[in-house]
Amino acid sequence: MRPGRRQVRADRVASRDHPRQRGLTNGARPHRVHRRRRDGARRSPRPVVSARDRAPMKGQADPAAQALRLVMSRCPDALGAILGGSAAQGRATPASDLDVAVLLPDSDSSRREVVRHDGRLAELFLHTLADLPEIFEGDRARRRGTVLFIYDQGLPLMDSHGHLAHARARARAALAAGPPPLTPAERERGRYLLTCFMDDLLDTSPADRYEQLSLADATLREAAHLLTDHHTAWTGIGKWLPRRLLGADPARGGALLYGHRTVAEDGDPAPLAAAAEQVLALLGGPLREGYTERSRPPGP
Repeated sequence: MRPGRRQVRADRVASRDHPRQRGLTNGARPHRVHRRRRDGARRSPRPVVSARDRAPMKGQADPAAQALRLVMSRCPDALGAILGGSAAQGRATPASDLDVAVLLPDSDSSRREVVRHDGRLAELFLHTLADLPEIFEGDRARRRGTVLFIYDQGLPLMDSHGHLAHARARARAALAAGPPPLTPAERERGRYLLTCFMDDLLDTSPADRYEQLSLADATLREAAHLLTDHHTAWTGIGKWLPRRLLGADPARGGALLYGHRTVAEDGDPAPLAAAAEQVLALLGGPLREGYTERSRPPGP
């Protein structure tokens, strides 16, 4: 090999070995990064969102950074905070709101606030440490687990003393236990209601579109209520109803959603009624004559 070529290759190797080319930590730029980390660790409260986790989608604001600024400005005494919902799962749109759970000292009060920050709507779930067990139990009793899922599946924003990690472990245990089952009376009432909605849906003329659509909604909601209970699965409302339904039973849940869509698009109730009857078959079939519900006198 001629000397000139050997020298060119040596220069290339030296260029690759340069800290700025390789990104090694012994160069000037990585040293400054490390220094910023040491400075940041002394700040209180300490953010725990990594740069990778905070990377926004192209053309969108950074939801995690927005949520962290919101917490630090409105809750300076926060012991921990976590971002939940679509923003934490990378599915946020520019119009998506922020669902943020914040742990507070016991000298504060638990509450729910809706605010606007940096042009984005935000819902704050503010919980004191002492109130958190009762809040988790109430959330589980509603069978939706809204707050539990925020703590379990959310993106941690800050955790100064480990309180958030402890809360997340409790939420994870509650979710693993599943929602409480419906009582036999609640299940029979749901079975009767779904039968009524299904019969009325089939009996309603497509010309009565408002009534037909209202009955389709009622049929879907009651069927989802019963189907998720059958699988000891969490239910939901709004956009979370189809997500929870498909998670609990992709086949029957998908049939219900397809049937609901068919009513909306074509005015044909048959697929939704057939899907509802599949759910009823899991519970003993449709319930019409013979149903009894105990009446309770109104309270004082």
